[in-house]
Amino acid sequence: MLEIKNLKVCYSDVLAISDVSLQVPEGKIVALVGGNGNGKSTTLRAVAGLNPVSAGSITFKGEPIHRLPAHKRVPLGLSLVPEGRRLFPRLTVRRNLELGAFTRADKHEVASGIDEMLGLFPILKERATQLAGTMSGGEQQMLAIARGLMARPKLLMLDEPSWGIAPKFVTKVLEVIQQVNATGVSILLVEQNLQKALGIAHYGYVIQTGRIVMQGSGQDLLNDDRVKKAYLGL
Repeated sequence: MLEIKNLKVCYSDVLAISDVSLQVPEGKIVALVGGNGNGKSTTLRAVAGLNPVSAGSITFKGEPIHRLPAHKRVPLGLSLVPEGRRLFPRLTVRRNLELGAFTRADKHEVASGIDEMLGLFPILKERATQLAGTMSGGEQQMLAIARGLMARPKLLMLDEPSWGIAPKFVTKVLEVIQQVNATGVSILLVEQNLQKALGIAHYGYVIQTGRIVMQGSGQDLLNDDRVKKAYLGL
């Protein structure tokens, strides 16, 4: 579904990622993991169209998209849940969900989508009229994922979904990611928490200083002594 080849991204004259190649097969969860500052978020933002590509290519469903503006990528089936959630804190849960469907014109379909999200995330149904900024970090993360799903993506990209939330909510968020994947949505998951991310991923890539240095099934990477030593402290 998604193929990135030899991707290079620069911020002004600073090289952010120098050589990233990865694939996300249809219907799979793929994790991109590594330490902070190694290019994980930059890669996602490049796929979403928020960071310009200096070299390499990004292909989605067989079509090159790396020159398309961000707003034209969403209707193709790409949706990004950014790091830090980036909700509209002074708007209600329901209004945040509505804004997630800005590319969809059919109001009845949007209303149906909101009902679907409130069914998938029961906590949001309880908080539908509550201001997003007054909810806990874990509840806000649920809302951010639900808002991302309102665009009806074929590929959902998640940037550090466990960031800033209580451990009990981390487990719940990972369960929700698996639930979403079970509906047929492909997932590209960026996480610093290697153990959690690789534990649910069908396939994983390890990025270091802007390059892919290891890849394999989630379980193979978890069992690799190099990963254990460098990232898990084992």
